[in-house]
Amino acid sequence: MTKERLYLYDTTLRDGQQTQGVQFSVADKVQIAQALDTLGLDYIEGGWPGANPTDSDFFDARPETRATFTAFGMTKRAGRSAENDEVLAGVLNAGTPAVCLVGKTHDFHVTTALGITLAENVENIRASVAHLVAKGREALFDAEHFFDGWKANPAYAMECLNAAHEAGARWIVLCDTNGGTLPADIGRITAEVIATGIPGSRIGIHTHDDTGNAVAGSLAAVDAGARQIQGTLNGLGERCGNANLTSLIPTLLLKEPYASRYETGITPEALRGMTKASRLLDDILNRVPLRSAPYVGASAFAHKAGLHASAILKDPTTYEHVDPALVGNGRVIPMSNQAGQSNLRMRLASAGIEVADKDPALARILDAIKTREDQGYAYDGAQASFELLARRELGLLPQFFEVKRYRVTVERRKNKYNRMVTLSEAVVVVKIAGEKMLSVSESMDETGADRGPVNALSKALAKDLGPYQAHIDDMKLVDFKVRITQGGTEAMTRVIIDSEDADGHRWSTVGVSPNIVDASFEALLDAITWKLIRDGAKPA
Repeated sequence: MTKERLYLYDTTLRDGQQTQGVQFSVADKVQIAQALDTLGLDYIEGGWPGANPTDSDFFDARPETRATFTAFGMTKRAGRSAENDEVLAGVLNAGTPAVCLVGKTHDFHVTTALGITLAENVENIRASVAHLVAKGREALFDAEHFFDGWKANPAYAMECLNAAHEAGARWIVLCDTNGGTLPADIGRITAEVIATGIPGSRIGIHTHDDTGNAVAGSLAAVDAGARQIQGTLNGLGERCGNANLTSLIPTLLLKEPYASRYETGITPEALRGMTKASRLLDDILNRVPLRSAPYVGASAFAHKAGLHASAILKDPTTYEHVDPALVGNGRVIPMSNQAGQSNLRMRLASAGIEVADKDPALARILDAIKTREDQGYAYDGAQASFELLARRELGLLPQFFEVKRYRVTVERRKNKYNRMVTLSEAVVVVKIAGEKMLSVSESMDETGADRGPVNALSKALAKDLGPYQAHIDDMKLVDFKVRITQGGTEAMTRVIIDSEDADGHRWSTVGVSPNIVDASFEALLDAITWKLIRDGAKPA
């Protein structure tokens, strides 16, 4: 059976940039566009040329892509022709093969927000789309507030769509701009639009997540006949975000009836890069990835309960709806004082450590976990540290280097501008193959800002590890969490550090001490040691 084609349209660089606190640089946009193109998106919307200097500069610097690059703008203003509208001209001058124009389809917004007549708005849509087509561009019409407009005045909302369709728009995109339309209504209204005569092969869907239903709403529109889906990577977008492509794409490729009924531009090989692309975006935004994110989250395939882990060991499909490797993710068996031997053997096996059932070492490892968790450690969120603990009990932990001593100083002083500043300095002495090596680093970054004592310690530790340096040069600390586990005079500090390498691999380590710097140092040591083991480094 021939599959129908679904077209995927990404608006991370435009609608995603409307997320509170998000502001992409030109270099950021180039990097994201390349990642989206690698995934296999059909359209990449780059932004609104002329709206701000960054977007304008980006269209000059945009990379060559297989995807159809698209500029975003609005329909012409009333009282002037499409040929003489400078805003429309600015969008066309970006030189993209496709242009998406937003226009009102809700009568209330036309008369209240725009302050023009309903007929004038329809003419603005028709003339603008016709102008794009005459210039040889692929035209998309973004029907703003469409679902609310349809509910209020379906005849007028349809008149707006027909104006764009008859003028030659390749795609008529139905937008749930306020994000309040539920999936059942999106499906019903989309079907009614198609029944009026605009074929589903020309209909797109653009949903927002204000009710948490953006993905479901998009799928409802596809079920009703829409054949283009718009969304953003990691669900970025204004207010609660847009439809999340990192959830939609795996669903379309891996779930029925979509997997057998439709095809997209995403290959199975590209799908395996989904987790990496998701984390790349979070890295660019300097934010911690959502652990519970479907498909790509660090906890998406985590199995903590002993009963679950035992079943997973026998057949992963017992508690996993898809193979995590299909989206570039991995299975996690968290370890905690609730763990049983099934969890433990499963977790060890995933780390390449085979231990026979009933091996006495399993009991020793579980006892060590329970003892250390009584002291404040938490291994369900620090898988790499757990693996090192298990290797130590099994006699499988290589000795790469020994830390002889370290020192951290924090100084607060006035700088040459008579402003009070804080500067941290760390000194670390390690012994490798009988040779001592000393490294010193400060906490100041390239902008002159102080990043604190842990940053200085991390830089010093990773500055020179001799024969192991090539293994750790691409390591970076991406998250740092602190928790006081006991109160009063016996307070203990738990530090969990998330590290990442250039390939997007991420691992977590834990340290516990009455001193936050010492706890951090323990977690840093574990992070480096685990990386060396994973990379197959040999002790010097």
